[in-house]
Amino acid sequence: MALRLVLCLCVYLLFTQGAEGSIADFDCVEIYKQPAFQHPLLKNHKIQETFSSYEDLEKSDNYEKKEQCPKGTVPIFRQRNGSESFHLNTPEHLGQHFATIETMLDGSIYRGAETEISVHSLNLQDNQYSKSQIWLENGPSGQLNSIQAGWAVHPRLYGDSVTRFTIYWTDVSSGNWGLKLGNEVIGYWPKELFTELNKGASLVRYGGNTFMSTDEISPPMGNAHFPVADFLKTAHFKNVLIIDSNYKRVYVEDKKIRRYADIFECFRVTYWGYSKSSGVSFSFGGPGGKCGV
Repeated sequence: MALRLVLCLCVYLLFTQGAEGSIADFDCVEIYKQPAFQHPLLKNHKIQETFSSYEDLEKSDNYEKKEQCPKGTVPIFRQRNGSESFHLNTPEHLGQHFATIETMLDGSIYRGAETEISVHSLNLQDNQYSKSQIWLENGPSGQLNSIQAGWAVHPRLYGDSVTRFTIYWTDVSSGNWGLKLGNEVIGYWPKELFTELNKGASLVRYGGNTFMSTDEISPPMGNAHFPVADFLKTAHFKNVLIIDSNYKRVYVEDKKIRRYADIFECFRVTYWGYSKSSGVSFSFGGPGGKCGV
């Protein structure tokens, strides 16, 4: 199974649908009464309801549509005990591990990113998470703006080890950011929330991230195996694209890519470059284990 994501410059969380989830896990809330609009910066914000496209998208969706909230409302995930506070997935926090590719910090500005992410099942402990996602970031250390979207196994947040679609944010364009799953806009971040990302992203990252809250055992990443060439046997990203400063949808260039895996014994990333069948692609993942902090 693959998840096709488009993050583009065009809230708090507007939508977090589990790949195996049910609408029973959510409350359907009137769009302007959701917790997002309790933020003082959004007091007078009017939601951008349409996004002009930078491309001609296919008309078919590659995922199954399930139960939906009524028009004019959004599904809000019901908080579980212990899910109100969880470890931030940024490199500065201990217990993090990464296997990613990312663009060079060379002054380029990106308006978005797009890719197809393979989805896998994992069984994790309550104090762990494992994610495969896109990061869009801008800003200096201590003032970093970050938007992240992909799939995650996060027992502390969701109460189980089901693989779920998830999004996250820290504290000629409208300055708002939109998230598409297939062809449908399902996520939205108003420009008022950002000091840096409202200008575009200076860095785009794709890949895996794990976390453990102790220095004992790191959870697996991807499909829990090291990357191989056969996409049927490995966690992978295909058709890795960026939306450049001119709003053109282009493949990431080899010369602008940095590969990063912080613990080779636990997690790895193999970059395959461009092919006709997969576009720009890479494989990643690993079994985890005693990986340190």
